[in-house]
Amino acid sequence: MIDLKKLAINCLDYTSLNDTDTNDDIRTLCDRAITPLGNVAAVCVYLSFVDFSIRQLKDTGIKVATVVNFPSGTENVDEVLDDVKAALFDGADEIDVVWPYKSYLNGDRANEIDRAINLVRAVKKACGDKIVKVILETGELKDPKIIAAASNDALSAGADFLKTSTGKVPVGATIEAAEIMLNAIKNYQPKTPQTLGLKVSGGIRTAEQAAQYIQLAQSIMGENWVTPQTFRIGASSLLNNLLEGTTNSSGY
Repeated sequence: MIDLKKLAINCLDYTSLNDTDTNDDIRTLCDRAITPLGNVAAVCVYLSFVDFSIRQLKDTGIKVATVVNFPSGTENVDEVLDDVKAALFDGADEIDVVWPYKSYLNGDRANEIDRAINLVRAVKKACGDKIVKVILETGELKDPKIIAAASNDALSAGADFLKTSTGKVPVGATIEAAEIMLNAIKNYQPKTPQTLGLKVSGGIRTAEQAAQYIQLAQSIMGENWVTPQTFRIGASSLLNNLLEGTTNSSGY
């Protein structure tokens, strides 16, 4: 299990997206991101903490991610792009954008598909070579066919990663949704030169859960596919479980 724990930590987007977050909370997050089993891949924080996090993580190699159109997925494209530009100005390495899942489900299908695709396409254009992760909110999409369709639409719009959930709805990541998304990635990868990946997030709290998703990805994509460049786990409490039996270099 130790190798899987190390791999999970190296692929972790260590996250704090609480309305009550303070600089002290984010400082603690950044300190804990450096562990005896290696550094996490990224910390994921609200836009207002991007610059602070970058300064805290200087010379660690840890990326800083932030969220836009979050968590409801209902902002218009101009609002989303304003946040993206602000995040990039502050130095964000990665942008996690929420797919407009509510309108995708409930609106005029043709128009809403186009709106969702155009939103992601605009975000990717603004981000250039920065990583864009598209949060599908699969627990709300529910239907496997809709999850598959949204996966393909997001990939066609330029998503670098598909992501399961914001973690702000009752159903977050599930093995079933992750399998659908991985198969979409596998089928779409030959069509694009960009490296595609999966981020599972929402309710992943234990090493055993993390191992399930890693093993699923390896079974579909190949044993050597799971790296920080292609696979992430978004979580807040998971790191403590992964580090049980070790002493964190920051004292946690």
